[in-house]
Amino acid sequence: MNNKMAGFYRSKYKPVGEPAKSLPMDGDSHCMFSTQFESCDARRAFPCFDEPNLKATFDLSIEIPNDLVALSNMPEKETVNRKEGLKVVSFRRSPVMSTYLLAWAFGDLEYVEDFTRREYNGKPMPVRVYTTKGLKEQARFGLKNAYQVVDYFSEASTGRIGKETKLAHQWFGNLVTMDWWSELWLNEGFATWVGWLAIDHFYPEFQVWCQFVTEAMQTAQQLDSLRASHPIEVPVKDALEIDQIFDAISYLKGSSVIRMLSNHLGVDIFLRGVSDYLKAHAHGNATTNDLWAALSKASGKDVNAFMDPWIRKIGYPVLTVAEEPGQLGVRQSRFLSTGDLKGEEDDTLWWIPLGLKSSSGTTAASAGALTSKEETLRDVDEAFYKLNENQNGFYRTNYPPARLAKMGAENEKLSTEDKIGLVADAAALAIAGDATTAGLLNFVSNLSHETNNAVWTQIVASLGTLRSVFAENLTVAEGLKQFTLELVSPVTEKLGWDFKADEDYLTGQLRALLISTAGGAGHTTTIEEAKRRFARYLSGEREAIHPSLRLPVFRINVAEGGREAYVAVKREYLDNTSIDGKEICLQALGRVQTTELINDFMGFQFSDHVKVQDVHSGSIALAANSKARDALWQYIKEHWDVIHGKLSGNSVVLDRYLKNSLQKFASHEKEKDIASFFDKKDTKGFDRGLVQVSDTVRSNANYKERDEDLLLEWLKAHGYAK
Repeated sequence: MNNKMAGFYRSKYKPVGEPAKSLPMDGDSHCMFSTQFESCDARRAFPCFDEPNLKATFDLSIEIPNDLVALSNMPEKETVNRKEGLKVVSFRRSPVMSTYLLAWAFGDLEYVEDFTRREYNGKPMPVRVYTTKGLKEQARFGLKNAYQVVDYFSEASTGRIGKETKLAHQWFGNLVTMDWWSELWLNEGFATWVGWLAIDHFYPEFQVWCQFVTEAMQTAQQLDSLRASHPIEVPVKDALEIDQIFDAISYLKGSSVIRMLSNHLGVDIFLRGVSDYLKAHAHGNATTNDLWAALSKASGKDVNAFMDPWIRKIGYPVLTVAEEPGQLGVRQSRFLSTGDLKGEEDDTLWWIPLGLKSSSGTTAASAGALTSKEETLRDVDEAFYKLNENQNGFYRTNYPPARLAKMGAENEKLSTEDKIGLVADAAALAIAGDATTAGLLNFVSNLSHETNNAVWTQIVASLGTLRSVFAENLTVAEGLKQFTLELVSPVTEKLGWDFKADEDYLTGQLRALLISTAGGAGHTTTIEEAKRRFARYLSGEREAIHPSLRLPVFRINVAEGGREAYVAVKREYLDNTSIDGKEICLQALGRVQTTELINDFMGFQFSDHVKVQDVHSGSIALAANSKARDALWQYIKEHWDVIHGKLSGNSVVLDRYLKNSLQKFASHEKEKDIASFFDKKDTKGFDRGLVQVSDTVRSNANYKERDEDLLLEWLKAHGYAK
């Protein structure tokens, strides 16, 4: 047993109410016990052939104190009281399955229960959500979704198409398992996509595919634009290599490519093929080619022929557009954020669904695909067109500057996904040197009255990258701050602070985003109101801050309120018993502005108060904070032995921490310093992540050197800088 979140491990927590008498303690915290065997950690707990294609049944019995609860994959078979105060809980034999799927847990637990509305083997299936004692009422929303999702996925898996990703693993990973870890995406990419599909089915008002484009797709494209990326299906040899591919490529590029394919084939046809695939390989192992075969049969198309490069080749394309009267020239090439693509790196020919949208409606090119390096599209409506409608395709599009400006001026013709894609593409192309920052800012300037949360999320993210890269040039930094302030002020002031009774969820999300952004850009009224509400909150008037506004209010106060606000939020973290409450505090504390408080917070992160899996949350905020970034790196260097000792028990945690802490730099000197520091160290388990950090920092540095003067000139010309 360990405390590394791998194998059989213990977790510490503060109980709500009176804990069970036998519940063990670690310091002033109590413990529960559970397993995490994926990918190769079952061997930490018991002798086994720990590979996904070596399946077995499992009979499990656990001896625990009488007042604790034990759980496993299967229903309980019997409980036998043994010696005084102890019992042996035995579970039914499992189906044939891989070792990494075996699980058990025990502790002071309780549950809420409901039943599926469909019948299984002649009766509804019970569905439970377990929590530590005293918190089961917080599981009601999860329970409501759990039984619905079980029914929905069961219908899909039998061909009757009428938190979600984890439930999706019952089919993608558990029922059918990838043959080897190189095909991890068959588990994670599918489960991710199906999770979004389920949310869209149950909550269409959430507009989750817009959120998918701005979060999942952009995260995947950012990583996949690096030389140090990897194909979705990548050869791996050992456990440490396997752990490093549990990343945005396997999960988010995998799910993005599935979204692209399902839209091309039609979702119903796609799911029919998936259903056939699940039936054919139930309780067995499968490969990517098995999936393509099932989808080809269902659709009548050779799926393998056009999808193979997307799965087995690194990177993704940018489509460069050249305009001529009545026609477009389009050319595909690999997109690299460093902007220095070599000829030998551009040998992949992708199948690219064009998705041509125009004011005159459907044309021959609308549903077509680019299958050569370049092609001419004829009879295109010059008045208005856009490629990659609704960002269904996993690629970027580089338009002539005048066309991008025209689309910005006519943005009412664009879908939400199209706006998100144009902002994200313009920002990425500027970083790579394929377009200009001025083009991005001109386009975004047209969106000041936008009301969609997902569009604003992308705008804020793209402007945040600009402000981060150019932070050391104080004139440019101040100019970008003023641009951001002018952009967000109208809609921030219109939304205000108060939540209305009939207000939808997304409006509340937008309010939180804009208050945080406006406060960070120096919006005086927002800062003053955040301080006023924070003071009332601390005095005991907890309703002064709406739960959805805790993060922006805490952030603004830590940034503006000095030691007093920092100590208050730190105390809030220590007193808070909820996971999301603690997460909010860590993100806010990373906005500290002085060296003294920065160092205090970094020490706090590695104290016993912060769980191993949460350390990266504060570091994300520190890395995004231009005043803390250098101090964070210095702390890592000076305390490497402590950091490595605490995080290296789980290589995924250490890899995530380093990538999040170091990838915001925009200096060739910093890139060399990072490489030099780790040069003589054993980096197995996070070596891929360090190469990705190096690529990202080099890309940022190239961008800064190339665009800094041009950006300053634009800011001065538009009155944002002097």
